[in-house]
Amino acid sequence: MIHLDWHDRKTIKEVKCVHTDANKYIVNRVLTAGNVYEVKNETDEFFFIIDNTGKVGGYYKDYFEVV
Repeated sequence: MIHLDWHDRKTIKEVKCVHTDANKYIVNRVLTAGNVYEVKNETDEFFFIIDNTGKVGGYYKDYFEVV
């Protein structure tokens, strides 16, 4: 039940969004290229960050570079 306290969890690292050119999903509404986001959880394929809406979302790692 990690999703219940993501906002209160310690930030693992920070990542910078390098692009929002998605092939399948629309991410330019919740991510801004050039912004730095806090990573709350990470898997092999995704970063779970607090996005522009203020909620935690999971996004492919290819949108980001580690700061």
